Amino acid sequence: MRTVKQVSDLTGISVRALHYYDEIGLLKPNKITDAGYRLYDDESIKTLQQILFFKEIDIPLREVKEIMSSQYFDKVEALKNQKKLLILKRKRLDELIELINQTLRGEGNIDFKEFDMSEYFDVLEEFKREHRNKVIKIYGSVEKYNEYIERVKSNEEKIAKMAIKQYGTIEKFAQAIKTNFSSDILNLGEKFDRYKNDCLKEKHPKLKELYRKLVEDLSRNHSSTDLQEIAKEITDISKKDYEIFSMDTGDDNWYYMVQNYLVNPMWIEEVDKKYGSGAGKFIGQVLKTYLRDRKPKINTLYEKLVEDLSRDCSSREVQSIVEEIDNEMKRSNEFYKIDNGERYFDYMSELYLQDSNYIKVTDKNYGDGASKFIGEAFKIYFDNNNCWKFGSKKYVSFIKAQK
Repeated sequence: MRTVKQVSDLTGISVRALHYYDEIGLLKPNKITDAGYRLYDDESIKTLQQILFFKEIDIPLREVKEIMSSQYFDKVEALKNQKKLLILKRKRLDELIELINQTLRGEGNIDFKEFDMSEYFDVLEEFKREHRNKVIKIYGSVEKYNEYIERVKSNEEKIAKMAIKQYGTIEKFAQAIKTNFSSDILNLGEKFDRYKNDCLKEKHPKLKELYRKLVEDLSRNHSSTDLQEIAKEITDISKKDYEIFSMDTGDDNWYYMVQNYLVNPMWIEEVDKKYGSGAGKFIGQVLKTYLRDRKPKINTLYEKLVEDLSRDCSSREVQSIVEEIDNEMKRSNEFYKIDNGERYFDYMSELYLQDSNYIKVTDKNYGDGASKFIGEAFKIYFDNNNCWKFGSKKYVSFIKAQK
C-alpha cells in the first residue's frame, strides 16, 4: 500500500489532485488509516494510470468518471482504444510540427480555396483523354460525358461539400477518383457485358444448347431435378470459360447475374424477346434455386443489421455488425482497388438520415425506419472510430457502445 505522497512521487500527480479525485469519486483510496492517511494498492495505481491516459486525450474528468463507472467498461479494451487515439494524436501533432517547420522555412502556403474543384475536373478531363473507349462505354458518347462534367460544374459547391464530407479534402477526393477510374470495378461491367452478349447472341455453343434446353417448357417446376442439373452445367461451364465467375468474387457475381434475370427490366425484355415471354424470370428462378439464393456477404450483413429495428444503435451487438460491414467493404475495396474515403461511414450516415431517395429505397427494401436505423448506427460507428478528431463526447459514446 502507498500513501498519497508516495503515489504523487511515483506518478507526478499532485497530492491536491489525488485528494480531488477522491472527492469526486473518480479514484477512491483502498483504505484510510485511523490517522486519516489515504492508502492505495497496485490496482488503484493501474486505475490512476488509465485516468491519466484519458486525460492525455483530453477527456474531461466528469466524463472519465462516467466511462469508468459504466457496467460495460472494459479495461483492456479501453487501453486498446486509448492507444489508437494516442497514435492519432501523435500523427496530428507531427503534422502540426511539420507545418510550423514549413512556415519557419518560409514554405508555408495558406490556401483558403476549400471548395476549389479544379484538381477534380483535371482528373475527369485526363480520364477522357486516356480512356476514350471506357468513356463511350460508360456514358454512351464523349459528348454525354462532357455534359456530365458541365452538370458537375453547375453544382460545384454542393459536390465539393460532399467530397469533403466523404474524403476530407478536395485533393484526397480527386486522387480517389483517379484511383477509382483505374480500378478493376470498371472492368467488371465489361466482363458482365461479355457474358450477357455471348448468351443473347449464342456465341458459346454449349451455353447456347443449355439455355435453349432450360427454356423448352416454362411450366416446369424450377426445382425439378432435370432443370437443376442444367443449372449446374451452366454455372460450371460459365465459371470455367468466363472470368467474371472464376474470380474470387465469382459467387457474388452469380448473385448479381441472377438478379438481372429477376428484376432488371431491360435484361428481362431482351431475354424474353430471345426465348419467349416469361423466359427471363424463369431462368432467374432456376439459377436462384440452384445457387440456394446465396447472397454476397455484404447483403447478408445489411439484412442482419436491420432484422430488429428496436435495438439500441450504439449497442455492442449492432456496432459489431457495422464493423463486419466495414471489414467486408475494405476487403472488397482492396480487391477491386477502390478508394471510398476515410470518412465514408460519416458520409453514408448522412445519406441514410437525410437523403429522401435513399430513405425511400432503404425503407422499401428493409421496412419503415430502416434507413434511420442504419444512418444512426453508421454515424455512431464513425464517431467511435474517429473520436480523437471529433471530441471527447464521442469517446463517451464509444465506451457506452461496448455493451
